[in-house]
Formats: sequence, structure tokens, C-alpha cells
Amino acid sequence: MIIPIRAYGDPVLKKEAVDIDENYPNLQELLDNMFETMYNAYGVGLAAPQIGLSIRLFIVDASPFAEDDDLTKEEQEELQEFKKVFINARMIEETGEEWAFNEGCLSIPDVREDVNRNEKIRIEYYDENFEKHIEEFEGLAARVIQHEYDHIDGVLFTDKLSSLKKRLIKGRLANISKGKVKVDYKMRFPLAKKAR
Repeated sequence: MIIPIRAYGDPVLKKEAVDIDENYPNLQELLDNMFETMYNAYGVGLAAPQIGLSIRLFIVDASPFAEDDDLTKEEQEELQEFKKVFINARMIEETGEEWAFNEGCLSIPDVREDVNRNEKIRIEYYDENFEKHIEEFEGLAARVIQHEYDHIDGVLFTDKLSSLKKRLIKGRLANISKGKVKVDYKMRFPLAKKAR
């Protein structure tokens, strides 16, 4: 089932999410719905707050990046199979050079900006079977995880922009929260008269 994605301005996007346990109701159904919702919107990641649930859960599928010709063959192969579920994730370490990449977000349609992030991360999380992992990721895989991880901490990529950039996109963000934006996937706008 495709779930409407919460748009910029929805309070759930600014809340720090809470942990869940293996008894969370209908978890597999929720994960299936999240993947379906993400793919329907042509996303590479989706966090539970983006569908209105303030829980520490996000999914990623970075395989669309595998076709990027700027990547090495090894990087392309790694991303081709990069589909994961992260539950109760905790960032252990972010290291390496910061690098800029033009990011977007399903909750903030038609806004893309360069965001600086560290190239390597070490993260602890549980998978969909509640098996614990501590893993290291780098490059685009790390970036997708960092972006989604921010969502469960109540942080949006626009929060990481300079004051000038924030001022320049302020009107566009206000229009998104009012539903004055064209999207080809289901969204729920906090200040619109009716959800679309």
C-alpha cells in the first residue's frame, strides 16, 4: 500500500524518533508499504517520520546510483545490491573528508542543494529480523544512510544549508507546506486544505 509522504512543515519531520522492539505491530507489512511508497516516488531512501511515524526506522535502496558513470566499477557493484532496513540505528562515527553532493528529499519536492557530509560512517542498527549489526559504509551508500538517519533525529537536509541558502529557498519551502508544488506521488501537506 502506498502511503502519502509528509511534506516539509509537518511537525513529525522535526521530532526525534523513538526506538521500537521486535513486537512492533505489523512490522513486515509496514516495511513492505515503505518500500512500495519509496519506489512509487522514485526515492532511494525513506524514513518512518516521512510517512507520519515517529519511530527509528528507515529503509534504503541505493541501486539507482549504480548506473552513475562517475563511479568506479567496484562502487557501482556495491550500490547495485545495496538494499537495507535500519531499525533503532545509532551513528557511532562519521569520519573522512567532507564532500558536497546535490541532495533532494521526497518530503521537499523540487528542492535540491549541495550538502556536505563525511565520506565514511560506522553505524549500529538492527535489520528487519532484529539481528544487530555494526557496519562501516562510505561514499554514496554512507550519504544515503546519513540523509535518512537525519530524519529519525528530526533533521532535514535543508537544516544543513547556509543562512543565505535557507533565505533563498524560504518561499519555495513555504509553498511546499501549503501544497503549492507539483508532485507525481501521494503527499500530505500540513498547511493545505486537503491532503492529495
